[in-house]
Amino acid sequence: MVKLSVIVPFYNVQSYAPEALRSLRANAHPDFEFILVDDASSDGIPDILERATAELPGAVHIRHARNGGLATARNTGLDRASGEYITFLDGDDWLAPGYYPELVSVIERLGCDFVRTDHVSCTGRSRTLARVPHGRRGAVMAPRDAILPTDRTTSVDYAYAWAGIYHRRLLDDGLLHFPDGLRTAEDRPWIWRLHRRARSFAAVGLLGVFYRRGVASSLTQIGDVRQLDFIRAFDQVVEETARDPEAEALLPKAVRTYCAVLSHHLTSDRFEPQVARRLRALGAAALKRLPSDVLNEALDAMDPERSARLRRLRRRPADRDATPQAQQQDPVPATAAAAGTAGAAKGGTV
Repeated sequence: MVKLSVIVPFYNVQSYAPEALRSLRANAHPDFEFILVDDASSDGIPDILERATAELPGAVHIRHARNGGLATARNTGLDRASGEYITFLDGDDWLAPGYYPELVSVIERLGCDFVRTDHVSCTGRSRTLARVPHGRRGAVMAPRDAILPTDRTTSVDYAYAWAGIYHRRLLDDGLLHFPDGLRTAEDRPWIWRLHRRARSFAAVGLLGVFYRRGVASSLTQIGDVRQLDFIRAFDQVVEETARDPEAEALLPKAVRTYCAVLSHHLTSDRFEPQVARRLRALGAAALKRLPSDVLNEALDAMDPERSARLRRLRRRPADRDATPQAQQQDPVPATAAAAGTAGAAKGGTV
């Protein structure tokens, strides 16, 4: 059996893909496979990945006929994966040499369902250590015990799929696939589901993933309608958490995080005017869908500026077109589609 499956989506990142592929070669092992998913790139990625299959041991190249987004590309890789363990990398990030053998060694030693790791955040020449927001290192515990407290950053807020490694039994249990079609924030429902339903996890300080920020073609830099998929993502988080046996305890965390992310986007200056208007309409509708008692608690606990901003939005008259279904039907602007967006959060496909 293959020991480790590494799933790497690529979309129009020809400037960065060679570095990612070199770092994969520096992590190759006889029982590792590298599933390289080209999400219908329109640049030189198809040729780059075709050459990589001849140069990278264990490489498999899969090409989508149509661009489906980061979540869909990862799911393609998951459907093809045969490893005992699974991890992810985005096509414009890179790894330290020998990182994956160490990562496999860690999860085998701990014997848990999944392990979360720190990473290095890279903006230009700047490097910053980003740590898993979980105090106990190397200790195996129940994942749902790391969701709370409500008023602090916890492991579910560290939603980077590539910052960790996952046992195949999670895939077999239906916990590793991403919500198909989400163009951003696809990691949010995914990480919440893992923490609610997996049996064991650990956080470790192992460093080896270098996360590239500030890519000009990134969706976070472009600010078109695809950014608004975070609303559908958090709707799913809230809906699934509300059905949990411990919903009374967990739902306030989900709602408060939703509110914080919505407030952040409302103050962003990256959105085109029509997208900003759409955000306000969808945001108002989203607040009206949330359980009023839980939402009131969340707003009372926020700082006055953010709380006032969201209360004003909540009072906005309903827009009958501002539904999750209508959002799902929003067309992607042709100019944005042609821009070659690098990733949902930054580094994969649109």
